[in-house]
Amino acid sequence: MAHYAKIEHGLVVQVIVAEEDFILTGAVGDPANWFQTSYNTRGGIHYGQDGQPSGREQLRKNYAGVGFTYDEARDAFIPPQPYPSWTMSEDTCLWSAPVAMPVNDKRYSWDEPTLAWVVLEEPV
Repeated sequence: MAHYAKIEHGLVVQVIVAEEDFILTGAVGDPANWFQTSYNTRGGIHYGQDGQPSGREQLRKNYAGVGFTYDEARDAFIPPQPYPSWTMSEDTCLWSAPVAMPVNDKRYSWDEPTLAWVVLEEPV
């Protein structure tokens, strides 16, 4: 079994788990609209079950999700841009904030109007 993403007009509209034969027979529509995606691929790296890079070949930069773009030239699934100020890395096809998120024990949220990370209040 493998994961497959259905692409319509460059957008992922559905992701399913299926046997390759099921896709190739056209049971779910035109096989040319279905592209294999790997649950273990993120940022152009294939990860093993231990969460570490596996050294195996990555598949289409990122695991596909509904609403992702499929970029045929890059052969990559690209998530939606979360904020207008964020830029996409050509290497990973992932989005990055213009300012790195602080690394500490606090939780943060991106604030687009100020282009800054703000600390989330802890629940009382």
